[in-house]
Amino acid sequence: MYKKILVPLALDHGHGFKAMEVARKLRAEGGEIIALHVVEAVPSFARYYVTENPGEEIRDAAEKELAERIGEAKDADITVLEGHPGRTITDYAVEIGADCIVAGSHKRELQDFFLGSTAARIVRHAPCSVHVLR
Repeated sequence: MYKKILVPLALDHGHGFKAMEVARKLRAEGGEIIALHVVEAVPSFARYYVTENPGEEIRDAAEKELAERIGEAKDADITVLEGHPGRTITDYAVEIGADCIVAGSHKRELQDFFLGSTAARIVRHAPCSVHVLR
């Protein structure tokens, strides 16, 4: 059982509910779950075509979607960060002292056949145990 579980959720993929269910089963009594979404920076060329502050709108939408994925239990903290997903997730795990990461693997491209690129980076660089969902 783990005391601090980080659950990075790519909101455009469907592992959210399953990942939260697994995290709840792995959590020690009194442990905490942190649901995380990493927003990649809007490229400078695209800023011309979007609202003045797209980051704030994206953050608000991500927080709302994370709350829906957590469900009625409301037993996880919500964090939204900006950066490269794989790197930001592992850096944040170090920062908060996570002892487990529950991550989904969802890319089905040839180079990522066995593990999605973000999940592969997490597995290689995580400072703690990693539970990968298929």
